[in-house]
Amino acid sequence: MDTSCFIRPAIEADIDALFDICLKTANGGEDASALYSDPHLPGYVWSVPYLKFAKDFAFVLVQDGRPVGYVVGVPDTSRFDRDLQTNWWPFVRQQIAGLTPTRPRDADVMERIQDPRSGTAWLQDQYPAHLHINILPGLQASGWGRRMIGTELQALRNHGVGGVHLGVDPNNQRARGFYRHLGFSEFEQDGSVAFAMQIDEGLG
Repeated sequence: MDTSCFIRPAIEADIDALFDICLKTANGGEDASALYSDPHLPGYVWSVPYLKFAKDFAFVLVQDGRPVGYVVGVPDTSRFDRDLQTNWWPFVRQQIAGLTPTRPRDADVMERIQDPRSGTAWLQDQYPAHLHINILPGLQASGWGRRMIGTELQALRNHGVGGVHLGVDPNNQRARGFYRHLGFSEFEQDGSVAFAMQIDEGLG
């Protein structure tokens, strides 16, 4: 494990890094820069709103003074979705107004922004929290992913949350193996893959 790295709470000044890390890992953990016309598109959905609306559950992995990974989460997915509907998506829609989909992943994310949907609603009763984690390719499989997940679970545990879930690209076998190794249970429904864990039984 690289001892030059450390985990700290995310701050407002990390927003550009969250956009960049999300883009550089949005293709099954690899760089997706060529797949989006606007480099902010994946971050609008999967990273920055968590810092904006759930900052107590947002952490970054820092190496040599710059963020190289993040883990973000929310204790109550339904409430977070409502917050975004009112306070985030109208702003983002203004940012992408006039953008024409021309790259392979544009249309999917733009559709999510216009019509937000949760692919894991069926898990939220038992596992109300959810999280996202991304680390730049150079530090993946370095042991820091486990520590970052542990940091997020502890924050959720301290908040009194019982269960957490996350969605995974069905084609990302490395990520699926990682979550299985950490003790998450795997679920599949309608082509979607998700992992979930009772937090008291999870990482310490």
